[in-house]
Amino acid sequence: MRVTIDGALAPGVHAKDVILAIIAKISAAGGTGHVIEYAGSAIRALSIEGRLTICNMSIEAGAKAGMVAPDAITFEYLKGKPYAPKGADWDTALGFWSALPTDEGAIFDREVHLEAADIAPMVTWGTSPEAAAPITGHVPDPAGAPDAAQRSSMERALAYMDLQPGMALCDIKVDRVFIGSCTNGRIEDLRAAAQVAKGRKTIIPSMVVPGSGLVKEQAEAEGLDKIFLRAGFEWREAGCSMCVGMNGDLVAPGERCASTSNRNFVGRQGKGARTHLVSPAMAVAAAVSGKLTDVRQLMAKK
Repeated sequence: MRVTIDGALAPGVHAKDVILAIIAKISAAGGTGHVIEYAGSAIRALSIEGRLTICNMSIEAGAKAGMVAPDAITFEYLKGKPYAPKGADWDTALGFWSALPTDEGAIFDREVHLEAADIAPMVTWGTSPEAAAPITGHVPDPAGAPDAAQRSSMERALAYMDLQPGMALCDIKVDRVFIGSCTNGRIEDLRAAAQVAKGRKTIIPSMVVPGSGLVKEQAEAEGLDKIFLRAGFEWREAGCSMCVGMNGDLVAPGERCASTSNRNFVGRQGKGARTHLVSPAMAVAAAVSGKLTDVRQLMAKK
């Protein structure tokens, strides 16, 4: 399967929004039986971190794996890394890697196209990553579902999430914020979050958990931890943490969490926890406003 996204992403729209938009379009089972190759000018413009976020969540679309063709951005990212080839071995590897992109005219079992300009900051309203919509939208009405099975699934999701059809997504209050996970705990994610957090204050409990020890070290070297701490976030040790409700980092029953995790399943962050998946920038917007908020509104004020 090839998913092609052409054009340029608007300010405030990140890789997490892209993959949530894809899953909302093809469904959580849309990639079943496939490996997805992500292509198009919008994908090629992404950093490796952004590409990793998208590929990481391919499983949430039911796919076996996700990949992006190697290019100059890939090679620059790998160059000098601890386990990357050196010297003549690097040149040999580069020659091999450069031959890996899909051939022109290759036939895919399925093609999906999206325009980057049509993608807005996304948020989930249900208990599956496919239950996602632009922050400018509303909670959908199960009555509009195409069949009885999907209608029943939506009704169960809304009952668990305690949401009513027609509610504006930007009116949904949240109780806490989690920024981290293997989906969105990389250095670029923390930079994007810190950019929004700088000069602002959280009004609900919020934590930032780097995705690895190396990411934590780099973030502290760049002073990102100081920005988060001044804004009122907890700065935690690297790990899975609240993404899966580990080590006591739980969302209380009935509480809502704006989370940068990859999954919003029933009980994912604790028994009775209600999870809304968002990008790191959108998570900060929720932390400083106490509700799901279009981060573009905050960006316009700076």
